[in-house]
Amino acid sequence: QVQLVESGGGLVQPGGFLRLFCAAFGIIFKLVRVMGWYPQAPGKQREFVATITRTTTTTYADCVKGRFSISRDNAKNAVDLQMDSLQPEDTAVYYCNAQGSYTYWGQGNQVTVSS
Repeated sequence: QVQLVESGGGLVQPGGFLRLFCAAFGIIFKLVRVMGWYPQAPGKQREFVATITRTTTTTYADCVKGRFSISRDNAKNAVDLQMDSLQPEDTAVYYCNAQGSYTYWGQGNQVTVSS
């Protein structure tokens, strides 16, 4: 059974930083074509902010360019998201995503940016 297990969310003040982690179980990680992070704010659709391919090509949404950084460790079957200069509009539940032969989602991790 494939599982994506996330950790690292929490509450941070504006201008602060957080790092999200996602570990994959039950899947041959190097066969996963793309890993990504997709936040979903209250009342809004889940949207893309960052993806990384198995050859480590990265893509970012315009709203997070220069603030967020995604990286992937194939040896650890893990991907993480470094989030700097966080703003209240970054508040959302962040979902880890894996795309290969199928698409998988993590359970979601709350990130709250508030003073």
